[in-house]
Amino acid sequence: MMTPQQFEQELQPLLLYASPFLLLGMLLEYWHTRHEASYDKRDFLASLGIGLGSLAINGLMKAVLIGTSLFFYALVPWKWPAAWWTWVLTYVGVDLCNYLAHWVAHKQRFWWATHVTHHSSEYLNLSTAFRNSWTQHLKMVFFLPLWLSGAPPLVIFTCYQIDLLYQFWIHTEAIPKLPRWFEYIFVTPSHHRVHHGRNEAYIDKNFGTTFILWDRLFGTFQEEMEKPLYGITKPLASSGIVYLNFHEWADIWRDVRRASGWKEAWNVLWGPPGGDLPEEPLPETADETGRSTFA
Repeated sequence: MMTPQQFEQELQPLLLYASPFLLLGMLLEYWHTRHEASYDKRDFLASLGIGLGSLAINGLMKAVLIGTSLFFYALVPWKWPAAWWTWVLTYVGVDLCNYLAHWVAHKQRFWWATHVTHHSSEYLNLSTAFRNSWTQHLKMVFFLPLWLSGAPPLVIFTCYQIDLLYQFWIHTEAIPKLPRWFEYIFVTPSHHRVHHGRNEAYIDKNFGTTFILWDRLFGTFQEEMEKPLYGITKPLASSGIVYLNFHEWADIWRDVRRASGWKEAWNVLWGPPGGDLPEEPLPETADETGRSTFA
C-alpha cells in the first residue's frame, strides 16, 4: 500500500509543468484580440489574484485529498489492474463526476457558493479559467463513487489534472466553432461560451468539462446561437477577490439567520440559487398627523 509521502513523490505536477504554456496562451490570445476589448485590467487582476489564492489552497489541501483517497482505496477489496483501459475508464469517470458536481453546483445554493466565483466575470478569456473558488474542494465529495470503485488514486489524480488542463483552452472567444464531429463529442469554446452566458436560453446549460456527450445524454445541451452575455444575473458590489469568493456564503448566512424556521433555512441552503429571502420590513411608525408610515 502506497503511503501519502510515496504518492506525492509519484504524482506528477502536470499543472505546474503546463504553466508556461498557459501563460503563453494568454499572451497570444491578448495579442490576437487586442482590438476587441476581450481583456479588462481590473477583471484580469481579479482572475489572477483568485487563481494565485487557489494555488495556495491547493497546496494546503493536497495532503488531505491524497490521504482521503488512499483511505477509501484501502477499504475496497477490488482493485483495477495496471492496464491501458484503466486510464481510459478512470478519465471517463473523472469527467462524469465533474459533470455531476458541476450540475449540482448550478442547482443548489450551497454548492453554487463554491462555484459562483468562476462565473463572476463579465468577460470570457483564458484568464477566466484561473477564476476558481477558494472553497471548490468541497465538491470532491462527488468523487467518492470513483474513489470506492477500485481505480488507483494516482491514476484518478493524474486524470483530474488532465481534465482540468483541458478546460483552459475552452475559456475564449477567439476560437470559432470547430468541425461537427469534434463539437459532437468534446466540449469546445463554443459550448463553454454558452455555459458562461447569462442569456435566458443559456442558463444552466453545457456542464461538461471534456465530453459534451454528458449534456447531450442528460438533456442539458445548448447550441451557441445568439452572442452570450457573460457574468451572473445578480449585480456584484465589488471586484475584490475576497468578496468574489465569499459574497454568496455571506448572503447564505444572512438568509439562514433571517429564516422563519428550519424548513426555510433548509431551503436557503439546498434550494436553487437566487433564492434570497426578502428584506425585513421597516418598522411602522406614525407621523404628526397620526397616519402610519415606515421608518
